[in-house]
Amino acid sequence: MATIGTFKKIGNNEFTGDIATLSVQAKNVRIIPDQRATGENAPSHRVMIGRAEIGAAWAKTSNEGRNYLGLKLDDPSFNAPIYANLFDDEEGDTFSLIWSRPNGRRGD
Repeated sequence: MATIGTFKKIGNNEFTGDIATLSVQAKNVRIIPDQRATGENAPSHRVMIGRAEIGAAWAKTSNEGRNYLGLKLDDPSFNAPIYANLFDDEEGDTFSLIWSRPNGRRGD
């Protein structure tokens, strides 16, 4: 796992920050509550850069009772979607976006 982004909470359950990987350098990324969400599997948030939606996020709770967002980021330039989790730091003022590979796969 690797940290690919740093975010700050702004407003009510909204986040802003940057994402950086070897192929992605995204500034001013916003994670905003999804007002259109319906159904139990609907995402709780949308991930935006400007007016472009680049992903979705789901509110989750870890086995230890820690709240976080599970993100799925996608773009036509990606070989496959990027999965990551947004966790708060111990003080709660910054949030780290931690990349993970689903099912432990090494890539296709």
